[in-house]
Amino acid sequence: MAKFKIIISDRSRQMLGSHVRFLANKSPEAARKLQKQLMQAIRSLESMPSRYPFIDEEHIPPNKYHKLFVDNWYLVLYQIQDNTVFVDYIVDCRQDYGWLIR
Repeated sequence: MAKFKIIISDRSRQMLGSHVRFLANKSPEAARKLQKQLMQAIRSLESMPSRYPFIDEEHIPPNKYHKLFVDNWYLVLYQIQDNTVFVDYIVDCRQDYGWLIR
């Protein structure tokens, strides 16, 4: 089975860093666990990235972003183009992410 290349945008790296730093203030161990879970989930997109559904939001173009939930709280939004997965957002669903869908 062909492997997909994964490209994590600078914005996604910054989002991941801010989620991990925020959690590290409460529990460094939980922050390490979160980072590991998110990276494992993203790496899993190397094979069959289309197994996750498209996000269906009014202000997001249909069939553009796939959504991957991690640990019930985190949402990874990514696009697939040819043999490449582009991770564009890593969102904490407990925070207001209305800016994303406007």
